This record gives sequence, structure tokens and C-alpha cells, in this order.
Amino acid sequence: MNNSKLLPLLVFALIGLIAIFSLSSSIFFTIEAGERAVIFYKFGGGLDKEDIKTPGFHIKAPWNTAYVYDVRENTREEQMDVLDKNGLSIAVDITVRFHPTYNRVGYLHENFGEAYITTLVIPEVRSAVRQVMGRFTAEEIYSTKRSEVETAITLETETSLADNNMELRALLIRSINLPEQIKAAIENKLQQEQEALAYQFRLDKEKSEAERKRIAAEGEAKANQIINSSLTDELLKMRGIEATMGLANSPNSKVVVIGSGKDGLPLILGNN
Repeated sequence: MNNSKLLPLLVFALIGLIAIFSLSSSIFFTIEAGERAVIFYKFGGGLDKEDIKTPGFHIKAPWNTAYVYDVRENTREEQMDVLDKNGLSIAVDITVRFHPTYNRVGYLHENFGEAYITTLVIPEVRSAVRQVMGRFTAEEIYSTKRSEVETAITLETETSLADNNMELRALLIRSINLPEQIKAAIENKLQQEQEALAYQFRLDKEKSEAERKRIAAEGEAKANQIINSSLTDELLKMRGIEATMGLANSPNSKVVVIGSGKDGLPLILGNN
């Protein structure tokens, strides 16, 4: 091939390389770990919600658009003022952890776009907090049913986010702040309830001890009654004779005084 024919080919090749390099950012793209992407096909098909691009190297037509989503766990903290069952204002601090459902980012993009945190997650969390806390009193939220309130908020938020292609990892109530007057009244009531429980515990303990002593006394009385009923005069006289005979046979010196009392038992006087 002569130079006159080779030169145009080289020119076209050079122009092609320049075009490729200039459009490389529009043709080649890389999905990092913790990311997913969907493609919008401008001239056919529109948004492909099913073909989720996973981490790695990818190629697309320069006129198509790739929307990349971070699907790693995300955290947001929210401070809210809500009303309890009786209309009392409560300040609440909430922490929520979440991430997009990996294979549903196409639907998430179609419905909410890349600003899904502000358009979906935060409004749903706030709505669940308000609805749940509106079913309880300030005292229940602050003390007796705090875990129940937290569980109910978590379940409602989890359901609403799952319906919109999001996964809730955790929802925590960091703090609950009441007006000082209400807070002091609740704490005073809780203290009185604890004191009442402690007093009732002491009463129950004393009643149990009294019952134990009564049962023991009844048992002892019955035992004495049985013994007394078995100790007849004849039995006592016989036992006395047996004891006297045992002492009389002892090698120790003694003086035996023959009794003449009611029982007629001897009295043994030893010199030891």
C-alpha cells in the first residue's frame, strides 16, 4: 500500500481515537463497591429498572445516562417536636439507619430520584414518630412504655420504607425531653410508686415470717401434745426404775436413799 492510500486511514484512525478519548467518560464507567447503577436509554426503552449494574467496569452509549446509587448503610439524626396523646409537646431525638434495596434502585430512582433521603426517608420517619407517639401519654413515652414506643415506630417505619424499596436497619430514640415541670411530676410519681412497692415488699416479707412462725409454733404444740399424751404415770415410774438400776450398777461409789414419795423412787447420791 502506498503512502497516498495509508495517510487517509491514519487520519481517520487518529480522529476515531480522539473521539473515543473525548467521549470516554460518557462511554466507560466503573461501579465501586457499595454502589449500584441503572441506565436511562434516551432513544429507546427509557429507564431500565431491572438491569442493575453491579460493581465493576461497564460500557454504555454516550447518549445514555447512568445513575449511580450508594447502597451502603446511611445514618441520619432527626430532632422533632411531637404531641403526645394529651396534646403535650415533647422534644425527641431520633437516629435512623437505612440503605436502598440493592436490586430495586431502578424503582427508587423512578419514584423518588437521587434525593430520596429528603423526599422519602426523613418524611416517613417523621410521620411514624408523630403517629406512634400520639397514641401514648408523655409519662408512658418517657418511662413505662419507652421500649414499646420505639418498637412501634420501628415497625411502622420499616413497613413504609420497604414498600418504597428501602431497608431500615435500625431506629433509635436517643433522647426524650419534656417540659421541666412535667418531667419533675413524672419523676416524683415514679419515686412514690417505687417507695410503695418497697413498702409492700416489706409487708409481704413480714407476713411470710409471721406465717412461718405460726406454722412452727403449731407443729411444736402438736409435738408436745403427742409427748404429753404418751407420758403416763406407769411409764414414768418404769423409766425411773430403769435409771435407778443403771446407777446402782455403776462402779462409782454412791449412796442410795430409798424414796418414799409419791413414786417411791430411790435417790442416788454419789461422791463424785
